Amino acid sequence: MNDISTGLLFSILLLLILLSAFFSGSETALMTLNRYRLKHQAKAGYQGAILASRLLKRPDRLIGLILLGNNLVNILASSIATIIALRLGGEGAIAVAAGLLTLVILIFAEVTPKTLAALHPERLAYPAAFLYIPLLKLLYPLVWLVNIISNTLLRLLGVAPEDMEGHALNQEELRTVVAEAGALIPQKNRSMLISVLDLEKVQVEDIMVPRNDVEGIDLEESEVDIIRRLQNSPYTLLPVFEGGIDNIIGMLHIRRAMHALAQGELNRDVIRTICDPPYFVPEGTTLNKQLMNFQRNHTRVGVVVDEYGDLLGLITLVDLLEEIVGDFATDPSDNALEIQPQEDGSYLVAGSSNVKDLVRTFHWKLPVDGPRTLNGLVIEFLETIPEPGTSLLLNGYPIEILQTQDNVIKVLRIYPNKYRPAIGDTPSS
Repeated sequence: MNDISTGLLFSILLLLILLSAFFSGSETALMTLNRYRLKHQAKAGYQGAILASRLLKRPDRLIGLILLGNNLVNILASSIATIIALRLGGEGAIAVAAGLLTLVILIFAEVTPKTLAALHPERLAYPAAFLYIPLLKLLYPLVWLVNIISNTLLRLLGVAPEDMEGHALNQEELRTVVAEAGALIPQKNRSMLISVLDLEKVQVEDIMVPRNDVEGIDLEESEVDIIRRLQNSPYTLLPVFEGGIDNIIGMLHIRRAMHALAQGELNRDVIRTICDPPYFVPEGTTLNKQLMNFQRNHTRVGVVVDEYGDLLGLITLVDLLEEIVGDFATDPSDNALEIQPQEDGSYLVAGSSNVKDLVRTFHWKLPVDGPRTLNGLVIEFLETIPEPGTSLLLNGYPIEILQTQDNVIKVLRIYPNKYRPAIGDTPSS
């Protein structure tokens, strides 16, 4: 060292500090890479991503290599700084040199490169991977020895070094990723993706057409009434029953019925013949499973039954898809009949309106983990069937009962503009 000039020592010291910055920054960059983006780019053929992916399959070896190089250059830098201090100021300058070197390394070789790498990991990680792959092969015996010792210590602590690849995202973590995607995924698409994740939390009875609203063909009616019902039906599929709605014979396609009617052959026997067998769905079936069942059975309508075989309602493929993409709004007048805005800011709402649809459409803070209809929500809250004129405060919303019929609330008025926050999310008066 005595033969090396002080200027050259300063140059070597600067080079060592730059190498230390490279090791520190590349370590942070490689460890903070988005693993899913990395896999996508590796599959797309980006060479830097492929090499980085290979390195990260065994992060213990990568970390061993980086720290080996980083510690080596830092120790060399400390030794050279000591020699420079002795030449310039004697033994008294060693402490000053150590303090200055610590500050320089902290700022220029640790904090700055690591912060830059954390903000833009791909810019440093991919080029660094081209250097680390051959360097790992060159220093593999030394890295292997270091890993053997460190991995043995990890096993004593109950950690398996071989199981170092990241775990797959669970449903809630995936939901968070989708929700925080921001401008990368349009809001409508984010809502659809989250709705898909929620399918396994929702059951068929939450979105089915309830028993009381099911329209069908009763074969005990006169043929004139049956034909009139077929001609006025807004649906393409109707359940056919005999002797009560629980005795469903099958599902009738209106087009087949109209064809038979045009041929003058439509009667009860023909209706029985052209009906498809009913497809029964047990209550409690989740929507994601039912979606697959619809696909497997090549059908679009299912009859939801309880454990005793009694009909609870109908579930259709359209209802299920609307849980994902929102209302198709095939007939705007349908919504107009259920919800009518008033001049005073209130809304006239049918009691059969779906609570989740109201929350999704109007962003009202109504509880969605209880009854599926507004009628059921009010009756559960009051624990009785209210008389017309009854007023209540449901979850902060003033509500007035306007019409009841057959033990069911038909029409009510809700005042969302007079909303008063309730305590928690449960209904309170």
